[in-house]
Parts: sequence; structure tokens; C-alpha cells
Amino acid sequence: MTSKGLQILAFPCNQFGSQEPGTDEEIVKFIRDSGALFPVFSKIKVNGPNASELYNYLRTNSELKGGKIGWNFAKFVVNKDATQIVYYGHKVHSIDIAGKLTEML
Repeated sequence: MTSKGLQILAFPCNQFGSQEPGTDEEIVKFIRDSGALFPVFSKIKVNGPNASELYNYLRTNSELKGGKIGWNFAKFVVNKDATQIVYYGHKVHSIDIAGKLTEML
């Protein structure tokens, strides 16, 4: 977490072309070996009837309006009181949303 409260959280999902077939432990090891230190949660579903409550909330309360997440590496930026949720699809690189992060802190 940064001094301003920014926290990156990772939620692996295998619903997109089976790109995350590994176990939770294998996924965490891969992420740590890549140098990332952010929290990584257990694999979840983000679309469909078995989607996690968190992702149902994020999809419903962002511009997706409950629609489907299209592919892995989608990002949601949520302000600290969850009153502003912005969705970025997989084609938007994390570095490209730095300005929005600053606005929301």
C-alpha cells in the first residue's frame, strides 16, 4: 500500500481461454518470481452464475452495468469509499491509468 492508500489486488481467473490453469500456489509463485509484491487471492470466477460477489458488485457499479468482463487483465479502480468504480478492459495498460489513480486518491 502506498502512503496515499493505493492498494493493488490480484484475483486470478481461468474463465478466459484457460490462461490461469495453475493452482493458487503456482500462480502466486509466478507473480512473486516476476517481482510483484501485491496481494494475490485465490482463483475466482468473474462472469456467469458463479461469479464472485465482489465481481458482481464491481461489474454492476461500474460502466459495465452488470455486463461481462471480456478478457483477462481487466482492471477496476475503486476509490477508498467505493463510491467511484472505473473499469478498464484488458487492452488498457496499467501505466495508462496512472492519471486516473492520482485523481481518485
